[in-house]
Amino acid sequence: MGTAERRETSGDGTAVREATRQQAAPASRTPDAAGRRTDDGPAREAAEVRAAYRPLWVEEPAKRRRLPDPVRTAAVRAVLIISVTLIQAMVALLCTLAGSWLAFPMVISSVVSTIAATWAVLDVWVTRQVWNQRHGVMSTPSSTARA
Repeated sequence: MGTAERRETSGDGTAVREATRQQAAPASRTPDAAGRRTDDGPAREAAEVRAAYRPLWVEEPAKRRRLPDPVRTAAVRAVLIISVTLIQAMVALLCTLAGSWLAFPMVISSVVSTIAATWAVLDVWVTRQVWNQRHGVMSTPSSTARA
């Protein structure tokens, strides 16, 4: 949805229709017989107040199913380990540039943390494969399959 579009919703949060900016905002001034423009007055202001109200969000169905619990747990753990690794690498770089005594221990811990982050990403992959293998597609034999 671009900037020139907006989604109008009903009171329960479901989308009713989409309107472009030109359709949603009728002319605030209308020309009279002499070609002069006149204001619509309070009726126009009330319509603007109603049109300006939008809920903060519109509930939409998810496009994909959520990850199974063990896979999601492994993924969260991997993201946390990777973020700590990146912070350690940045601290090691800054300590090295500053000439601090903490640079060497931080570089060593960054290397160890990189190995742990790689292991965590592999854990997500393996957990996902195991879950799919154990709880994957339930296949039923076709009519041509052997009994």
